Parts: sequence; structure tokens; C-alpha cells
Amino acid sequence: MQLDVLVTFHKAVADVTRIRILSLLATKPMSGSELAERLQLTPATITHHTQKLKKAGLIKEKREKNTITFFLLPRELSRLAAGIVHAVLPPGRKVLEEWEVWRGEDQVDAHAQEQAADTSKRNEWEVDLTMEKERVIAPFFTADGRLAQIPAQWKKRMYVLEKLVAGLEVGRSYTEKEISDYLKQYHEDYATLRRELIMNQIMYRTKGIYTLNPRELWRSTE
Repeated sequence: MQLDVLVTFHKAVADVTRIRILSLLATKPMSGSELAERLQLTPATITHHTQKLKKAGLIKEKREKNTITFFLLPRELSRLAAGIVHAVLPPGRKVLEEWEVWRGEDQVDAHAQEQAADTSKRNEWEVDLTMEKERVIAPFFTADGRLAQIPAQWKKRMYVLEKLVAGLEVGRSYTEKEISDYLKQYHEDYATLRRELIMNQIMYRTKGIYTLNPRELWRSTE
């Protein structure tokens, strides 16, 4: 793969908005106006970013009358993302890690064990975080899984919303009635829950149709 192609690719994705555009297009093709609404940007800004992504070969467009719809090219994204690794580390090339250069074989084995332990700790941390979220929101749910009370504190409310949407699919379109009926399973004030999902960018609504956003677009609890 030519190096200038890799450079163009990395310049194209070195932008938060473009990554968000790619993430949205991974759920379904979208028009420029829909991308603008979802990301709360102007159509001109969307045009600027999509041109960069087109130049890098990551998306394509289809025009119908006055509407331009953008499509993600997933195989090209995967190929280009892996390109830098193949360019620097082609198959068969052995490159010593820094710790391999400075340590003997016994220490290399010890380092490998340390890395495995670090990975294990990260996995444990993720499990602990999930358990902590469950512990925090447990008082808000009844024994049969219904939501007894919508938390007043925003962070706890986000944890609750995260739990509620676990049964929804990213990219699938839901009518307002479907979302209302789904939320009724948990709480009688489904309208408030529905509004919270939109306000916190967990879901997107247009013309009465709701879709679950990729997690990258949700409001951060950090």
C-alpha cells in the first residue's frame, strides 16, 4: 500500500466529528441533513467532513434529486486501518520490544507475565465497574425488574437509562409507540424516560422514528 494513501487515511480520521460520522454510517446509510441533525452541525460542516472521508475512500455517496445519501465502505476502512501495521511490521519481520532489548530472557518471561496480569486486571476493572453501576441503581428497581423511581441525580439516571436500552438494537428503527410500549415495561412515566433518552443523545428521533445511537455519541458520565 502506498504511503501517501495511508497518510491521507490517517489525516481523514484524525478528527472527532469524522469518526462520529463513520460510527453513524456504520448503523445505516444517512443523508447529509440527517447527519447534520444527529451531530447538531450545519450542512456545510457535514459537507466539509464527508468530502475528506470520500477522498480517503472511506465512504461513497448516492444522489437522488436533491438528496445525497452517504454509505460507509467497511472493508476499505478495515483495510486502511490495518495498512499502517503492515507497512511498518510486514509479515516475518521481527522487531524487538523495548523491554526485550534491555532485559534478559528470564526478565522477558516475567514481563510477559506482567502484561497478562495487567490484561486480567483491566478485565476485572471492567467487571467491577459494571457491578458498581448495578449496585448504584439497584435501589431504584423493584424485585420484578421495574423502575420504582427515576433518579434525580444525573449520573445515576444515565446508569438507569443505560440498563433500560440494553434490550434495543443499534441501527434499528423504532416507532414512538414501540419505544413507549418498551419503556412502559419499566415505568409508567415512559414519556419522561423517552425524553431523557433523546436529551442525553442515547437515542435519536426524527419524524416520529427513534434509533439507538452508538455509545460513542452518548453524553459522557465522566
